[in-house]
Amino acid sequence: MRKIVGAFIVVGFIVASGTVCLASQSNTGCGLGSLIFKGQEGLLFQVLAVTTNGTFGNQTFGISSGTLNCSQPSKFASYERLNNYVADNMDNLASDIARGEGEYLNTLAVLMEVPEGNRDDFYSKLQNNFSHIYTSPQVKSIDVLRNIESLM
Repeated sequence: MRKIVGAFIVVGFIVASGTVCLASQSNTGCGLGSLIFKGQEGLLFQVLAVTTNGTFGNQTFGISSGTLNCSQPSKFASYERLNNYVADNMDNLASDIARGEGEYLNTLAVLMEVPEGNRDDFYSKLQNNFSHIYTSPQVKSIDVLRNIESLM
């Protein structure tokens, strides 16, 4: 009886191994695991790749940096550029928003992906809400950006 049970276990293992080899690696996503186990087929390698990505937290780093077989989301990259732009141009941007026009305001609209047909409305809305955007002389750039986004 033990030999029959043992034979079923061995046969089951062989059948399971065969089906494991049929799985593709497209399910693992990006990260260090996808690099380490690249080209390896089978469920076992997918599980190892995903476990490696999750255990070391490298998938998050890969996504935010655009490395480890990951693509950096364009919205993330543009948001970083937007943050930097507002921080670097606080005074000039304040002047343009107060006037309702200007190259700094236009660049802000481009970075925020405001369609050209909607920019005049965008400029007017910012101008009319200047005191809600620049709430104090010591306002931080991140607060200015949040205030602008809350108007959108």
